[in-house]
Amino acid sequence: MAGLALAELARALVRCPSVTPEDAGALAILEAELKALGFTTHRLQFGEAPDGPVDNLFARLGEGAPHFALAGHSDVVPAGDLARWSVDPFEGHVAEGILVGRGAADMKGALAAMVEAARRHVARGAPGTLSFIITGDEEGPATFGTTRVLDWMEAHGAVPDAVLVGEPTSVRQLGDCVKIGRRGSLNAWITVLGAQGHVAYPDRADNPVRRLIRILADLQARRLDEGNGWFSPSNLEVVDLEVGNPPTNMIPARASARLNIRFNDCHKGADLAGWIEQVVATHAPANETRIRISGEAFLTEPGPLSRLVSDAIEAVTGLTPALSTSGGTSDARFIRRLAPVVEFGLPGASMHKVDEQAALADIARLADIYDEVLKRFFSPAR
Repeated sequence: MAGLALAELARALVRCPSVTPEDAGALAILEAELKALGFTTHRLQFGEAPDGPVDNLFARLGEGAPHFALAGHSDVVPAGDLARWSVDPFEGHVAEGILVGRGAADMKGALAAMVEAARRHVARGAPGTLSFIITGDEEGPATFGTTRVLDWMEAHGAVPDAVLVGEPTSVRQLGDCVKIGRRGSLNAWITVLGAQGHVAYPDRADNPVRRLIRILADLQARRLDEGNGWFSPSNLEVVDLEVGNPPTNMIPARASARLNIRFNDCHKGADLAGWIEQVVATHAPANETRIRISGEAFLTEPGPLSRLVSDAIEAVTGLTPALSTSGGTSDARFIRRLAPVVEFGLPGASMHKVDEQAALADIARLADIYDEVLKRFFSPAR
């Protein structure tokens, strides 16, 4: 059962420049560690360019019930402006107990903690099944990652009873927040088609900018909902406008906008898509509209799983975590179709930022918490 020590494993993972969809060796490191612990591993590659191919990993230890799964992603967002980093983002730099590098918080530190918890679980020899679901496509289109792995798991009779995703959910300190749901996300690309012409002869042209402005005004005028007990209100944000018309004396032929809606469980993505299409068609029969729903809102009702994780956190840290649905999307939105799922991980204040970082002490305590979760889940008295 020899393997990398916890801190060294976290550093080794950060040293892999696994920017979506590149793996850069991260899954090989995890696979080697889990194989050494006795897991049966499956490298699952799905998809094709431009969004793939994507490498994923499913690992399984044991047979039968109960079955608990630890899930996460080995891919990271790009480092961005390297000149603004204080260190090489893929060096795995450690100073004064802080690991600095892309993915330290989101979520290679958590992956290392999961492996450490699995090491202790193996040493205890608990009955049942422990599995890992690791994707290389969470930070990207999420087309050939967790969704495809879940399909493979269903086909191979490997559906877990509960899943813990290691996203960086903690806010101010490790243990203060567990995510039990997420809002859905819808992206829309709207292009209004007009007729190009001279600005001095507007009767001979059709200005698409005017139509696009009216469309966006109507969409933004609607208050989608007031939120509810677990979710904040849904919000629509225009995130890009483009005309691309350098001349000062020409009416353009087309105008485009891009928007995103983060919606709670008061809505279904298809209903919001239909509303957008109707508003666009009302103002601009000539249009090109494309809508992508990257995830529906979901909620794992507070119950046995959230209580299990919360109790483990309290046992290790003394904190009682808040249960939240805030933040962006995660692969939990896909996993929830197979099993109850909650998310818990490191403090996320630095994720996706320059000098992303995680305290080694937090990674060690996170391993303690994950270990406590496994102890309680696989306990004969559960």
